[in-house]
Amino acid sequence: MTVVSSPRDPGRTAARTPHVLDNPALASLTGPHARFAERRGRVLRYPVDVSPWLALPDDPDARDWADLAALAGPGAEIPLPGFRGEVPAGWEVTERIEGVQLVDDGLAAAPEPEAVRLGPADVLEMLDLVARTRPGPFLPRTVELGTYLGIRRDGALIAMAGERLHPPGWTEISAVCTDPAFRGEGLATRLIRAVAHGIRERGETPFLHTSASNTTAIRLYEALGFRLRRRTAFLAARAPRRLTDDRVTAVAVP
Repeated sequence: MTVVSSPRDPGRTAARTPHVLDNPALASLTGPHARFAERRGRVLRYPVDVSPWLALPDDPDARDWADLAALAGPGAEIPLPGFRGEVPAGWEVTERIEGVQLVDDGLAAAPEPEAVRLGPADVLEMLDLVARTRPGPFLPRTVELGTYLGIRRDGALIAMAGERLHPPGWTEISAVCTDPAFRGEGLATRLIRAVAHGIRERGETPFLHTSASNTTAIRLYEALGFRLRRRTAFLAARAPRRLTDDRVTAVAVP
């Protein structure tokens, strides 16, 4: 547990209560998204065709890392989005992208008359739009995680946004993307507000993640009413082909 200085007595320390968004995948897979959870020990993940997010406990030990390797397969490259802790010796960090987590702090949510609900029948078009715009991971069953809205012109899907992680009381807005030929029309803004409206209607609060280097998107989100809550990281690591619990020691991620 994180320890912070007490404002009344700088010489004393007080335990900071973990926030549900500190480990949003764990909160989702043990909460509203429990039906998706694949588990081994204390390690949970979404099915690989739903989302790359997986959930380690807040204090993973050697057994948890061994369970993760067994769940994914020895030698597998494993996404570790949101993980900022330590990886065991013998694991290879293969990717690291700095990211940010933003939360609703006054977003003007509103329905969007032009938006249509997207579902399984629209997945091929959604995957095509994601491939052309690269907003982040979107897989064949991601649409099952929540509400996805799109805007069509002449029948073609040109913009979309939807819901991904779902910790109790919160819902993540994700897969925000617009066909390059239609950018500059405010479609992303309209869809973000519309998805947020649905989240608010359930009595929940929107949040989102993006790359720290995506300054254009961050400026848009902040202008809409999101604020930075925390910095995070999107890691991938390769598991060793053999993992013995009694020989694993943790080392800091560079």
